Amino acid sequence: MPSLVKKWQNIQKELDEEEKSSSSDEDRDVIYVPCPVAINLNQTLRTRQLLIDFEAGPPVVSLRAPLDLVNLQSVSHPRWPIECEVVSDAVHHIEWDPPEPEPFYQPTGDERTPMPAGEERGKVVYYIDHAAKRPYFTCSRAGGSREPIKSTTGFNQTGFTLEFESRFESGNLHKAVQVGVYEYELTLRTDLYTKKHTQWFYFRVRNMEAGATYRFTIINLMKSSSLYSQGMRPLLYSERAAEKEGVGWQRTGANVRYYRNCNQHDSVAPALYSLTWTLRFPYDADTCYLAHCYPYTYSHLQRYLRCISSNPAVASYCALRVLCRSLAGNAVYVVTVTSRANGKNKKAVVVTARVHPGETNGSWMMEGFLDFLLGDSEDAQLLRDTFIFKVVPMLNPDGVIVGNHRCSLAGRDLNRNYNTLLRDSFPCVWHTRNMVERLVTETDVLLYCDFHGHSRKNNVFMYGCTPRGDASLRLQERVFPLMMSKNANNKFSFRNCKFRVQKSKEGTGRVTMWRLGIKNSYTMEATFGGSTLGDRKGTHFTTRDLKSIGFYFCDTLLDYCDPDPTKTTYCLRELAALMRKQVRERLGKDPGADCNISVSDLETSTSGSNSSDSDGLPVHLLQQPHTQTAGKKKKKRLRSYKERNRLRPRRLKKNPQPLALHSNFKNIVRGFVTL
Repeated sequence: MPSLVKKWQNIQKELDEEEKSSSSDEDRDVIYVPCPVAINLNQTLRTRQLLIDFEAGPPVVSLRAPLDLVNLQSVSHPRWPIECEVVSDAVHHIEWDPPEPEPFYQPTGDERTPMPAGEERGKVVYYIDHAAKRPYFTCSRAGGSREPIKSTTGFNQTGFTLEFESRFESGNLHKAVQVGVYEYELTLRTDLYTKKHTQWFYFRVRNMEAGATYRFTIINLMKSSSLYSQGMRPLLYSERAAEKEGVGWQRTGANVRYYRNCNQHDSVAPALYSLTWTLRFPYDADTCYLAHCYPYTYSHLQRYLRCISSNPAVASYCALRVLCRSLAGNAVYVVTVTSRANGKNKKAVVVTARVHPGETNGSWMMEGFLDFLLGDSEDAQLLRDTFIFKVVPMLNPDGVIVGNHRCSLAGRDLNRNYNTLLRDSFPCVWHTRNMVERLVTETDVLLYCDFHGHSRKNNVFMYGCTPRGDASLRLQERVFPLMMSKNANNKFSFRNCKFRVQKSKEGTGRVTMWRLGIKNSYTMEATFGGSTLGDRKGTHFTTRDLKSIGFYFCDTLLDYCDPDPTKTTYCLRELAALMRKQVRERLGKDPGADCNISVSDLETSTSGSNSSDSDGLPVHLLQQPHTQTAGKKKKKRLRSYKERNRLRPRRLKKNPQPLALHSNFKNIVRGFVTL
C-alpha cells in the first residue's frame, strides 16, 4: 500500500508541473481528471471495499460502508460534473397546498404570440456556458467546478431589470434576454451532452417590481404539443409570501399560450416551439422561483431518507442501503420494507421512480407511497406482513442534480436501456434489473411499477403489457389499473390506460420486467397538469394530490390481493364487457365466441413524450462521420396490406425493375446462406 501511495504522489507531482506550464483553462481541466489513477489502484488492490480520495491533495484512504448500513448523517453534497458552476446558496421550499383546487387557465382568444427577438434586438441579462465546454461526461466533484463562480448579471443592468439564477440543484435556465422593460425571452439548456430535451425549467428571479406585468417567453421547446395548450399554468414560489403568509408553490400566469415558432429559416433543424405567459410578482425586491412542476431534488430525497432511518420504529421493518453509484458517484438508494412475519411465503413488489429527472411528480407519488407503507395504520402493517417491497426512489440522481429533463450523464434515456450489458455506462438501470432478476429466482414478484410524469395528457393512468397466447390471461393485467380507477375516481383514468407492447419500448423498465416473468408490470403516469374527472375536473394537481396517488396505490394492492375474489371477479366481468364493446365498435358487429382479437390490437400508441427519438446518440457521437446520416428522417412505413396494394400499381408504372432486382437479391442472399 505505501508503494502505491508513493506512486500516486509521483504521478501527481508530474501533473502539477504540467499544470503550471499549461496556458489554458481547458488544458487544466483535462489534466485534472483523476479517474484513471483511481481505477488502476482498484484493479491493483483487487478490492472495491477500499476507497481512495484523490481530490484534496494527498490520497485519503477509507473503507466503504457495508451495503446494508447507510449513515445518511455523513452523506456528502451532491456530485456534479466538473464543468458545472454551482452557487452556494441553499434552496429550500416549504410544502403547502392551496385551500381550494387551482383551476386551469381559460383562454380568452386575445393571447399574444411574441416573435423571438434574439440578442440583436434585446439585451442579454443572464447566460451560462458550461453546457458547451465538454461533449461528454469525464468526472465529477462535490460542488462542481473548482473555478470561482462567474457573474452572469454583469450586463449593464439598470433599474428593475430582473436578476436570474439557475446554477443550483435541479435548476435549468441557459439564457435570458430582456426584449422590453418587463419582457424577457428565455432559452432552456438541453440535457447535458445532448442537443435534445427542453421541457423542464426551474430558475430564480430577484429585483422585481410588485404590481408590474412581466412577460416570460421560453423560445426553444421541442415538443409539438403541450398541456399548456389545455389550460396548464406554470408555478411560482415567493420567499416573502412563504415567510409572511405561509404560502408555497402556486399556479400562476395569464395570457398563457403554446405555439410553433414561425421565423425558423433552417429547414433541416427540428421545429421549435414557444411558451409565453404574463404574471405579477406579489412583493418588491423579492426572491421568487418559477418551475415547470413542483421541484423534488436529490437533497430533498436524502433528507426524507434521513428522517426514515432515524426513526427506531420504522427501522424494525425498513432497511436502507446503496444499490449502486451513478456515473458521477452519487448514491442510488434501495429501500426494503417488510415485517419479520411469514418471511418464507411472501411475494415481492418492486416500485421505482425518477428515471426521467424532469418528471418530479413521480417523486411526489413515491413519497406518498412510502409515507403510507411506513406508517402505523393497520393497512400498512398488513402490506408489510404480506409483501417484500423493494423500492428505488430515484433512479437517475445525476440527471436530477444537473436539471436534465430526460437523460443521464451518459447522454442517453435510461428508460430505453434496461437491457444493456454496459454496467459502467448505465449503472442505475443495470443494477436495478440485476436486483429484480435475483428477486425473481428467490420468490414470486407480484407487481412492478415505475412512477413517471406525462406532458400531453391529464389525469393519472397506467401503461401495462398484454400477453399473447393464453386467452384466459389476456385481461388479468388490466385488473389492477381498473381497481385504481375505482379507488381514485376523480384522478385516475382507466380510459387512458394502454397495454400494447411496442418494439420501440423493448428497453423500458415496464417491458423488460415483463420479459423477466412479472405479469403485472406497469408504468404509472401522472400528468404535469391536473384532472378532468369528477369533482376535480378542470383543476391542477398539487403535491398533496400526487402523494395521494401513492396512498391509493397501496390501497389497491390490498384490494387486488384480497383473499375474497369478489372484487377481482367483478373487474374481470367489467373488462370482458368493455372488450366486447370495443371489438363491436371496430368490427361493426358482435364478436363471435372464438374471436381472437386482443384489446391491445385496438389501442393507439402509448407514446406521449417524443419517446420514439428520445434515445438517440449523445452529442459527441453524433459529430462522428459515420453517424452524420443518423438524424435523417426515416421513410414512412405503410401500415396495412390495403395501403401497400393501393400504391403498388403506381410504383410499377413509375419503375418496373426494382421488384425483379429485389427478387434476384433475395436469391443471392439465399445462395450465401446455403454455402
